[in-house]
Order: sequence, then C-alpha cells, then structure tokens
Amino acid sequence: MREQLENIKIQAEKELVNAQSIQELENIRVRFLGKKGELTSVLRGMGALSPEERPVIGQMANDVRAILEARLDEAARQLASKERQEKLASEVIDISMPGRKRSFGKKHPLTQVIDEIKEIFLGMGYQIAEGPEIELDYYNFEAMNIPKNHPSRDVQDTFYIDDNVVLRTHTSPVQARVMKTQKPPIRVICPGRVYRSDEVDATHSPVFHQIEGLVVDKGVTMGDLVGTLKEFARALLGENTNIRLRPHHFPFTEPSAEVDVSCWGCGGSGCRICKGEGWVEILGAGMVSPKVLRECGINPYEFSGFAFGMGVERIALSRFNIDDMRLLTENDVRFLKQF
Repeated sequence: MREQLENIKIQAEKELVNAQSIQELENIRVRFLGKKGELTSVLRGMGALSPEERPVIGQMANDVRAILEARLDEAARQLASKERQEKLASEVIDISMPGRKRSFGKKHPLTQVIDEIKEIFLGMGYQIAEGPEIELDYYNFEAMNIPKNHPSRDVQDTFYIDDNVVLRTHTSPVQARVMKTQKPPIRVICPGRVYRSDEVDATHSPVFHQIEGLVVDKGVTMGDLVGTLKEFARALLGENTNIRLRPHHFPFTEPSAEVDVSCWGCGGSGCRICKGEGWVEILGAGMVSPKVLRECGINPYEFSGFAFGMGVERIALSRFNIDDMRLLTENDVRFLKQF
C-alpha cells in the first residue's frame, strides 16, 4: 500500500503540472480524491492490514490527500490568473481612438410650454385633472350647455365615432367629470390633446392641445377670475404684462370674455408679433354657467365658479416667434433643437 500511495502522489502531481484548464483540474480531483477515486480505493483495503500497519498507512494516506488538495488549489489559482490575463489582453481598449459623440434629446416646444403652465397653476394651488380623448357626446357637448343641433356645434365640428361617441373638441369634458365626482371647493387645470375637423394650414390643425382651468367654491366672482389671469400672464410672460377682457359668448360660461395680453415684443406700442395692435389674444374665460353647475350636480345658488381655456400651440407660436403651426409636428430635428 505504501507503493500505491506513493504512485498516486507521483502520478497526480505529474498530471497537475500538465493541466491546462479548470475543468482538467476537476477531472484530476475526481480521479484521485473522489468517492470512487484511487486514494479512496486504497483506504477501503486497509481492513486487511495488521493493527500495527493501519495507523502508519492511514497517516500516509492523509498526508497524500493534504498534499494533493494543496497542489490542486495552487494550480487552480494559477490557471484562473492566467485566464484573467488572457481575457484582459484580448479585450484591451485602445484609448487613443476618438470617442463617439452621443446626441441628447430635449423637451419638445409644446411640452416646454405645457410644463411651464402646469408649474404656474400648481404654484397657485391647482390640481391636474385628466380625462379620455375619446369622449361621450354628453360630456363633450350636452354637459357643457351645448345641446344637439345647437349652432355652436358647427364651430366645434369634430370626428364622430358614432352618434354618441366623439373625439373631444376641448378639455371641458374633464371639468364636467370633475364636477360630477368631486364636491366643491374645486380648483383644477385640464391639459390634453383635442380634435376638430379643421383643414391643416399655418394656424389650424385637426389635432392640437389645450389647457383649461376650473374653480368652483362659495363666493367666487369675476374679480377672482381677473386676478387669477393677471397672475398667470405675469408669471408666463413677465411682470410688466397686462391683460384686457373683451365681451364674448361661450355656451358654458356666463358672462364670457376673450382675454388678451399686452404684447411681450413691444410692450403694447405695436409690432409684427401683435400686428400693430399692442395686444395678443391667448385664451377665453368666464363665469361657469348656472346651467352647467346644475347639470353637474352643484347648487348654483350656493356655489359659483369661473373657467378658462387656452390653446397651447397658439402660446408656443407666440412664445417662440414661430409663424407656422405645422413646424411643431413635422419632427424636423433641425427646427426643434433650436428651442
């Protein structure tokens, strides 16, 4: 058995020297030290030895096992180091090569305007409300005091899915949904995409964006509306901005007004931006009609409110001095990266 153990040690060390991979080391370990390995086979024959020889052979077998395990660990470390060096050499990066320039995107001009308007009204205590773009005729028209066959529907000609489902023409339906599900006080803005059957030209599109606002509470007056719009205009266009209201008619507000702001290009003296008038129209507004409040389940004798709405594209065109709305949707990066 002494000779067997010595031969196992010599043979294993010889194969360890020639091993070229971790897998070969594992095969050597299993062959000599595994449960069915050569060293284990020798130990199983120790029962035939005399009591005097057993401890001597047992000690020798343990020594051989310890030597082989140490040599296996050392060989594994050396092979792992060698493989790591070869991998590093094969994956070397030439840091002298020029890098590739990465282009970074930015917000679309419309998104910039929408986000800025949102921040202004969030700072005034408003919340953001959203609703479906495919809307019921009831919410889009009837709840806004625009019954079937009403003349104002011609102005807001839209795309009909069927007789009762339309692509919304404004974000006013969101206001109706809010009033039907929330009790006053209400203070929300409703941004979103809207649709009208318009021909595409420099100032019209069948798809555009609106932001509407709604306040309903006890004691809300026209003075509150004017003060809110002044604060908004000055936050958006500068501290020296003034506003003016011109009488108008909207079915869902009473009284109603078109709202102009003093031209930010000339301060009101007249220029190309305002076409010499000194004022630029940016939104419509008014006090919420008692009929609309009543339709949405709010007592008009207890509560009152105001609403306003603006086209985002119109503000973006004015803000960035763009003369054609189509430029905003053609996705020409050369144009968009200016803003």
